[in-house]
Amino acid sequence: MLSEGSSFLKGMFLGGVFCLILSLLGTFSPGIQSETDEHHHHHHHLKPLSREELQKLTVTQMSKLTQQVRVYCIIMVTPKILVHWATANDTWSKHCDKSAFYTSESSKALEAIDLMEKDEWTRLRKAITHAYENAGGLRWFFVARPTTFAIIENLKYLVLVKDPSQPFYIGHVQKSGELEYVEYESGIVLSHEAVRRLVEVFKDQSRCPERGHTLWTLSEEKQLATCLKYSGVFAENGEDEKGKELFNKKSVHTLISDSVNQNPSDVVEACCSDMAITFTGMSPSQIQVMMFGVYRLRPYGHDFHDSLTFLPPKDSDND
Repeated sequence: MLSEGSSFLKGMFLGGVFCLILSLLGTFSPGIQSETDEHHHHHHHLKPLSREELQKLTVTQMSKLTQQVRVYCIIMVTPKILVHWATANDTWSKHCDKSAFYTSESSKALEAIDLMEKDEWTRLRKAITHAYENAGGLRWFFVARPTTFAIIENLKYLVLVKDPSQPFYIGHVQKSGELEYVEYESGIVLSHEAVRRLVEVFKDQSRCPERGHTLWTLSEEKQLATCLKYSGVFAENGEDEKGKELFNKKSVHTLISDSVNQNPSDVVEACCSDMAITFTGMSPSQIQVMMFGVYRLRPYGHDFHDSLTFLPPKDSDND
């Protein structure tokens, strides 16, 4: 009898623990559907205009579009990565129409908005909210770490004819269970409408808590995706017209090395998209070299005949 009673008590204890776990997970579960059914989401593989579609636009239309597509860059930094922070400040961030560095604590070396917050998810929430409230007429937002290298003009080309009053959430899509999320390290693109919905759902602690209520902590990219999903905003994979990735989670060197091993007969074509937007995993010196290759190196006498011109922000000293 004692043995049976002991087994019963063990069962009751384990059952109670199991119920507690389910209860805790229920407060913040990435697998929960939003109020907007997923079958209403018609994008997933988002691509820019093809050359043929671009040629159908008039000069006036193209000029108007290039002036309207303006990007607010939200760059998340910490003093621990001061060299990357300084490099981003000196290189690709200058091509944003507005860039702001959001930090966990102030640094005397570089200017940034000190959110006075150590928790990365809480800091990201505060940064997005601040950007939304200070965006002015900018209708696209790009969230990145300074370890990412970004070609902002290619980002603008991707969203050229997309309506920022529609909920777009774009990048390199990964899947975890039922949750599809945009990888943080490769950069995250959000439309004005997506950010508006996100800022609203931030106020709902039952759906989008500032501090996690589960037994383990989700990464910022998954928490962001969950909150967006509750708002009816779903992850879209950025690709070129051939289906190649635009947001790369590897460096150029790694992508080429992989291509050499896997496609030795056609290394460059198999490696990367000509319209790639981001690369990651590069040292500050490699990012400086990328800036030279992307913005300065030109074969004399060769004209790419680009139909669009994205002018730099006023008073910018970009390349």
